[in-house]
Amino acid sequence: MADEMPRADEVQNLTAEEVARGLSEGRMLLVDVREPNETDVESYPDAVIVPLSVFDPAAIPDPQGKQVVFACRSGRRSITASVAAQDQGFPYKSHLAGGIIAWKAAGLPTRSG
Repeated sequence: MADEMPRADEVQNLTAEEVARGLSEGRMLLVDVREPNETDVESYPDAVIVPLSVFDPAAIPDPQGKQVVFACRSGRRSITASVAAQDQGFPYKSHLAGGIIAWKAAGLPTRSG
């Protein structure tokens, strides 16, 4: 994937299980960068939605010490968001590898619109 995505090596891959555990333990803030037409249909429970089309890392609520983890459908846009945030000086270096596809494959719940 690093060959396909520029600077993907600057982003930490987390599994769906790692993210679910981090959320349940209150250690992570999940930021969904998919578009409203996607999140209206199906979304991650408890995720903050900051669409990539209007992405501004300053729009992410203060994580209050939590690890910020980006997520999307398959794990590509979340890498883009993480790199963009890093370029603006934010220490947001993690994403959900495989996105909501991996989340559902792991049997984790989603919210339907």
